[in-house]
Amino acid sequence: AMVRNTFFALALLALAETSLAFAPGAGLSLATSGAQRNRACLSQLKASAEPTGRREMLGTATAAAFGVASSGLLSAEPAMAADSEIAVMQTTAGEMVFEFWPEVAPKTVDNFKKLAKTGYFDGQAFHRIIKGFVIQGGDPNSKVGYGPTGTLENADVSAVRKWGTGGPGYNVNAEFNERPHEFGVLSMARSADPNSAGSQFFVCLGKLKSLDNKYTTFGRMIKGDEVLKTLGNAKTVKPGDFPIARQGIESVKIVSAVQ
Repeated sequence: AMVRNTFFALALLALAETSLAFAPGAGLSLATSGAQRNRACLSQLKASAEPTGRREMLGTATAAAFGVASSGLLSAEPAMAADSEIAVMQTTAGEMVFEFWPEVAPKTVDNFKKLAKTGYFDGQAFHRIIKGFVIQGGDPNSKVGYGPTGTLENADVSAVRKWGTGGPGYNVNAEFNERPHEFGVLSMARSADPNSAGSQFFVCLGKLKSLDNKYTTFGRMIKGDEVLKTLGNAKTVKPGDFPIARQGIESVKIVSAVQ
């Protein structure tokens, strides 16, 4: 009944011109017209839906800090230098905890922590979800747009159109590194310009070799595998891969890694 709602149907038609410039892998320029961006994005999303190896889901992510072993990872990774702080992310699906990698992406880690400590991410939503690929958040525009029921039914179309275009008002230079994109890894979204990252980030839902050394990885999940899988399985609509029901980022707190 929701999909047949007249206003909702009109909203989907209107969203055909929505900017998706910050989508990982899309490589779309902010200078490109809305129609061009949409056509290019739809083409690439269609390709991403094909059953290729890089879209294959992994098993449970390794919670290295807790000493949990996993058969899902394809290779054993050497121990990483520990950061003194971790991020505790409360979502509508539950809690996820992330460690940081300042040894390979110090400026990116500092920026994420700075934003989190000001409450920047609190009340946002994961505005873009592609099953088996990524969940994407960090856009302040995602704080508004959903309808009264927390879904896209009777959504504010003008607000939804802005999802994926917001940022902190400045950019962070790329810090591409050798840490791979795999299940639970945190990485920065950007436009075609490598140095255009700001606040939008994504969490990988599988091993994504095509993104390695093209996007800045800066941490990984150490707790919350099932929460991430739940978020990653949210029902979405195209164009935009917007979740039909809000997948909220209720808060992101930076706390000591030593409890």
